[in-house]
Amino acid sequence: MRIQFDPINLYAGMVGESHGLTPAELRIARPEALAALRDFQAAARQDVYGFPHLPFQKSTATSILDYAEEVRGTYDTVCLVGIGGSALGAWALDCALRGPHPVQGRFSKKFPRLVILDNVDPTFILDALQSMDPRKTLVCVAAKSGATAETVSAFLIVRDWLENELGAKKARKRIVAVTSEHRGDLKEMADSEGYTTFYLPENVGGRFSVLSAIGMAPAALIGLDIKKVLAGAAEMTGLCWKKDLKVNHALNAALHHYLILTRRGKSVQVAFPYSNRLWGTAFWFRQLWAESLGKALDKDGKQVNAGQTPVAALGTTDQHSQVQLYMEGPNDKVFTFWGVDKFENAGGIPKVKTGRAAFDYLGGQTLAKLLNAERKATAAALTAQQRPNCAFTLDRVDEVHVGAFLQLMEFETAFMGQLLNIDAFNQEGVELGKKFTFGLMGRRGYEEFSQQYKAYEQKRSKIVVR
Repeated sequence: MRIQFDPINLYAGMVGESHGLTPAELRIARPEALAALRDFQAAARQDVYGFPHLPFQKSTATSILDYAEEVRGTYDTVCLVGIGGSALGAWALDCALRGPHPVQGRFSKKFPRLVILDNVDPTFILDALQSMDPRKTLVCVAAKSGATAETVSAFLIVRDWLENELGAKKARKRIVAVTSEHRGDLKEMADSEGYTTFYLPENVGGRFSVLSAIGMAPAALIGLDIKKVLAGAAEMTGLCWKKDLKVNHALNAALHHYLILTRRGKSVQVAFPYSNRLWGTAFWFRQLWAESLGKALDKDGKQVNAGQTPVAALGTTDQHSQVQLYMEGPNDKVFTFWGVDKFENAGGIPKVKTGRAAFDYLGGQTLAKLLNAERKATAAALTAQQRPNCAFTLDRVDEVHVGAFLQLMEFETAFMGQLLNIDAFNQEGVELGKKFTFGLMGRRGYEEFSQQYKAYEQKRSKIVVR
């Protein structure tokens, strides 16, 4: 497994002292990085945070693989019902290892398609149901709390769709639940209905759960080799505990992003994969970074309103839609390129002579060479405009490297939280909106939030627009 991190274009020598970091700043901040590593490792050893341990929980992987083998060949579609961390990780894995929808070409009994219901737009849900055959569909419902309104409502619709076609008894055998082991309404329903159930550890939050049953169950059911994914993540975990920043890319990247945010005010990070297969990972990272680091208070209770806004851009597509802004707009961004050294197929361009300059120089070359040239050229152009940027480069996009990269991103996020002195593992900002939703939908125990919403509407009604 080989993943490299290149921070050179973040340095003042490349983008100027107003926008880049100096050697002195990095040297002075190094003890902060080592303290962040030490403190997070101590918490992980005490099982406060569970994601570092996930690659080593072999019993969970074995039970998932045993079930996947048992049901293999009985379905052509896995319908994943979940939202946020209960959906984005599975999409990242599917997109990376089988290709982005809708161009996947490896559908078979071994490789069924994955349909993800991660929103409650009624048109989206009903269109998805019409695209699937209930007799050949396996449903995986995923929610740690077991009470997420979007997941519960979509699942009730999907369950009804299954039961109408198969009957209640057969429908139960086509449903897999992933949730908490000791709490929640989904856990209670799974027990009473007899669903096959896999559990998410209590000390693992949704956005850090891709290597748990939340991500591994749907991945195994669509035929991915989760043993290799976990092996790559395990190898990366070992590297992420190292003190040597040349080896520990997660800590090194966190230190650089911490400094470029706090010392140079780069409040936006653009995750810029130059691989369609890493496009799903960019969306997964967007939630991980935003929800973990966007916090009002630090660990001491001081109001800090911390965070760095993540943006997903796809190379080369977004060179033609966003880079104009990035080159000449506000210099408030840092760019993190994700490159790939080796592609399954380099994509040879036919060698022809047309007599046209725009055509002939490309003949005989490859798409892979062009894609990487575009990435390097964009990095050079941004640097020339004093726009700081860095790069992760994966040797290839396969199970081992994807598992390693996902784990690297999770460790970087955790280290960034330590450096910012915020809790990267809570999400109070998300919870208030959920409580208002419960109140609006009439859930018992949330009457207070229904009243607060009424007061909000009354306040709105008094605003005069001229």
